Amino acid sequence: MEEAKKGDWVQISNIILKAGSRAPQVPEDTQKCDLKMWVKGFLQEDAYVGNQVTIKTAIGRSVTGELCAVNPKFTHTYGDFVPELVQIQHQLRNIVFGGEDHV
Repeated sequence: MEEAKKGDWVQISNIILKAGSRAPQVPEDTQKCDLKMWVKGFLQEDAYVGNQVTIKTAIGRSVTGELCAVNPKFTHTYGDFVPELVQIQHQLRNIVFGGEDHV
């Protein structure tokens, strides 16, 4: 188990609503899933991943939840490189600024 020390930047999670407790207008497949939140902040006590802990967020709010990551990384992406966008960028600069001198 990964250990975290007080003051480490961590991520916690909490279940906000259990499956079946969601609003009636929520789609059926969504009704079958828990509504979960993730929050990042500074750990307030030494702990192991999976423990219930308290963190202090970047704006100073205290939140309690299950420790799920230490030094969490970003996992999102904007996708693969699209070569056509480079051509569009050059064309747009020519239209807006009137030539290659402004590239």
